[in-house]
Formats: sequence, structure tokens, C-alpha cells
Amino acid sequence: MRRLRAAFLAVGFLSLPAPALAGGMAQVIADYEAYVRAHDPVEKARHEVRAPDRWANVTPVAAEARKARAHALLARVSASAVPGDVDAAILRRLLTADMLAAQHDEARIPFTGDWGFQAEPAFAALETEVNSVESAEAWIARLNDVPRYFAEHEANMRRGLATGWIAHGDPLNTVIEQIRAQIKADPLTSDLYTPLRTLPDTLDPVDRARIVYRGREATVKAIGAYQRMLSFLETDYAPKVRAGAGIAGLPGGREAYARAVEFHTAGAGYTPDQIHALGQDEVARIRAEMETVIRDSGFKGDFKAFQTYLRTDPKFYAATETALMQKAKQTSARLDAILPLYFGRLPKLGYTVEPVPASIAPGYTSGRYVEGDPSNGKPGTYLVNTYALNERPLYELIALSAHEAVPGHHLQIALAQEVQNAPRFRKNYYATAFGEGWGLYAERLAGEAGLYVSPYDKFGALSMEMWRACRLVADTGLHWYGWTRAQAEQCFNENTALAPLNIKNEVTRYMGWPGQAVGYKIGEIKILTLRAKAEKALGKSFDIRAFHDLVLEQGSLPLDVLEARVEAWIAAKSKRPALAAPP
Repeated sequence: MRRLRAAFLAVGFLSLPAPALAGGMAQVIADYEAYVRAHDPVEKARHEVRAPDRWANVTPVAAEARKARAHALLARVSASAVPGDVDAAILRRLLTADMLAAQHDEARIPFTGDWGFQAEPAFAALETEVNSVESAEAWIARLNDVPRYFAEHEANMRRGLATGWIAHGDPLNTVIEQIRAQIKADPLTSDLYTPLRTLPDTLDPVDRARIVYRGREATVKAIGAYQRMLSFLETDYAPKVRAGAGIAGLPGGREAYARAVEFHTAGAGYTPDQIHALGQDEVARIRAEMETVIRDSGFKGDFKAFQTYLRTDPKFYAATETALMQKAKQTSARLDAILPLYFGRLPKLGYTVEPVPASIAPGYTSGRYVEGDPSNGKPGTYLVNTYALNERPLYELIALSAHEAVPGHHLQIALAQEVQNAPRFRKNYYATAFGEGWGLYAERLAGEAGLYVSPYDKFGALSMEMWRACRLVADTGLHWYGWTRAQAEQCFNENTALAPLNIKNEVTRYMGWPGQAVGYKIGEIKILTLRAKAEKALGKSFDIRAFHDLVLEQGSLPLDVLEARVEAWIAAKSKRPALAAPP
């Protein structure tokens, strides 16, 4: 049986076309996508070729129904899949995650700090284009649905208060800041009203007047929901937040963390203890490289003095928001230019570089990618945080841009959206370790391409890598070993050039999003290991562009599936046995 599976991998695992699907799996996939549409209003609207007009149902009843349906679908996947089926491997992970989320009632803490239910309407407003009466009315309906959506989240959080599953005060404070930013005396200045500010000129005057009136009323209604949520969080929730920085001390917290680690590392097979030890090894390795850069720069002083120099000298920071955005766009253009050297296939969809919306910027990360939509030509967006300019060092900008734009997230996600003969869920699937591991690997590629010219850029890139290594130590420290916030911040303070605000915001995020932060380094290490294996096996016939195309051509993948694909590729090129498919 092993030989049969290896042979199948060598000829079929690289790209399984739709006609090769087992008949049963084709129906399972169709039913899975119907299942997604049933609980995701955005996917349902897309399928029906209209604008979404509501938010998800997050009640316990809906969660239980989703769990039961996921359980039934998972059984059908197991019964119908053939060895090496990428669709089946991903479906198993997606359905298992849905079941466990409901089983462990993860809805009781519906925010991570820089993201959550409170940020969804503002982000949706940023992404929504109103170009007709129908799309305007759909957005107004969504605004009118905010009170229901927030009330369901409040009920879930009250259940968390009753059962001891409660957030820490630091992520909560960030959420409160974001909520306050949406509470405007003049609803027409709210982010929530943004899609209605640029109504098309072709709109009938009567329709325009009605939309403006109803849009204002709906915005007032949504702002009222934000006000009620603010009152609940400040009066009822904040006094009862958990004492521990991580979830280790919550009922079932360590079990939940181990589950989160498995999910975010996407089949890599590490335990929290192993991840912690790996993080310590990576910190020591990167620190030695950083010391070498300091010596080579000619700087007279120790590591701490160099940190202080980078964190305080004005020449390392943009003087204005406009200057930072201009620098980010120039850097992105430089990265665009190296792509043909490393990739045989590039995405058709472009991307823009934009500032993070001011209302969420204070607690937001330094940069983030928001995917575009090839179906309507909407480009991806590389968001750059221009809040607190003295905390946004330019020596990190090349690595940040490589990670968030190209050859990082935009390249990877836009190519995934173009995958042929693949179900929609495959194009939307995002394995943390794969996607974030690729983003971190992309930072390294920028170095291979010679973009880190100055010692400060080189140190900044190493500082960014150290940031991800410290995550392995800090995240496991918080949620597995019960560390304090100060203990979690120590690695970043002692070993990176990250600005203090960035460190604060990042550790707040780890406190609120257990397990996600470890995916970056785990994924990067897997990609580097597979590349080294291919280079060694293929020697002079190794083609870096072909390797990168192979890694990205099927979209985001669990790491065990990625490993099997690379092994099959090596075997096909070197005529040696391939690794058996993951079960």
C-alpha cells in the first residue's frame, strides 16, 4: 500500500485536476460550500451576485447547528477521499476547526485586541463600494443589523463571564479604544457611513435623497450599538477580566492552547514545549547574526546602545505620514522589480499601498495585507500604519513590505485566488503557518535579492526575524507556562529594535490570540527545510523559480501536504521514491 501511495504522489499529488475527484468528494465539496454560505452572509451574497446585507449569526444555537453539520460532512470526507487528495486534507482541517470552535465555545471571547467583531463593520465599510441603489440599500441593511450582531456577541461574552472564560484587560482596552473611535456625534463623519459618501452621479435624485436619509438613520442606529457595547464592556466586563496574561490559568486553558497551536501550525507536529525550545534556539542564532552586523557597521557601543540609537535617532523615522507612505510605495516598487528573478508565474491582480484607517490605527499592527477580488478587478491592499510616526522605523520597512505585499502575502494570496480547477474554499483557505511562514520567508528573499543594503536595513530585517523567534518563546510562555506580560515582553525588549509601542501592541495581540503568533517561524522553517532538501537532491538542476511556483501553485496548504508535494516534485525530478501522502 505504501508503494501505491508513493506512486500516486509522484504522478498525481502535484496537481489533482477536478475530473480526478472521486464522485463522492465532488458532492461533498458542493455540500461544504453550501454549508459555508449558510453561515457566512458575505459568501452567500457573493454566490447570489449581490451585496451582503447582514452579519453572521453567532448564537449558541447557530454554533451547535454548524457543529452538527460539520461532523456529518467530516464523516463523508473520510468515506469519500482518495489518498493524496488536497481538497480532502484541507476540508478535514476546516471542518475539525469548526467543530472544536463550537465544542469549546470559543465565541465567549470574540476579539483578539487588534481584530474582532468591533472592527468588522469599519473594515467592511473600507472595502464596500456603493455603485447602485441595490448596493446602497444592502449597506444600509448591514448597518441596521449591527445592533443584533453586537447583542449576540454581548450574550456570548456574558456567558464567558459566567463560566470563567474571560479576556485580559489589555486586549480589552484596545477594543474599547476602537469602539470609542466609532462613536461620533455627527453620524456623517463616522467610518460606518463611508460607503455612502461617494454615491454615483447617475443616481436618481429621489433615490439619492432617500438613501442619504436612511443611511444617516442606520448609521445612528449602529453607533447606538457601539455605545451600548461600550457601556457593557466598561461597566460589566472590565471589572472581571482575567488576572493572568495568558489562558493557561483559565478552565481548560492549556488544552485550548495546545489545540490552537496545532491549528495554527497546520500539521507541523510540534508540541508547545518543543516550540518554546525551538524559539530559544532561534533567538540565540539570530542574536549572533545581529551582533555581527553591529560590528561590521562600525558602531562603537554594545547591543543595548545600538538598540537605543535605532529607537531614538530621528533619521530612522519619517517626519510626516505622507513621507512614510511615499517611502512604503517606493519600497514596494523595488520589491516588485525583483519578482521575475524568483518566480515563473506572477499574479494578474495588482495591489495598492494605503494607510491603516485612523479609527483603528492606535492598537493596530505596523502593517497588514487585505486581499483583493479578482472577480471584479479589485486590487489587494497593503496597509501601513502611520499612527505614532516615532514608533514606525524605516529600517524595518523593506522587510515589512516584503512580508505584507510582495513577494509575501499579496503574491501568495493573489496566486491562490487564480488556482484553476479548485473549489472556492481552496482559494480562500489560509493556513497560518503556510501564509505567515511564506511572508517571513519573503523577507529573507528580499535579503537574497540584495535589498538590505545598509547595515541598518540588515539589522532591521534581523530584528523582524527575531520578532518572530521571540513569538515562539513569548506565546508559549504566556499560554502554556503562565508567564506575566513583563516576562513575555522581555525577549523583544532585549533582542529586537522594535519600537516600544510595537512591542506593547504585539504582546497585547498574543495575549488575545493564543497560538497564532507561533505559525510564522514554524512555517518559515518548514519552507526553508524543504528548499534545502530540494537543493541538495537536485544539485545544479535545482531551479529556484520552479520551486517557488511549486510551493504557491495550489494555494495555501497544511504543512504536511506541502511537504508531500515537494517530496513528490523532488522524486519526479530525481527518480527516487516519494514520501507517502499524509493520512
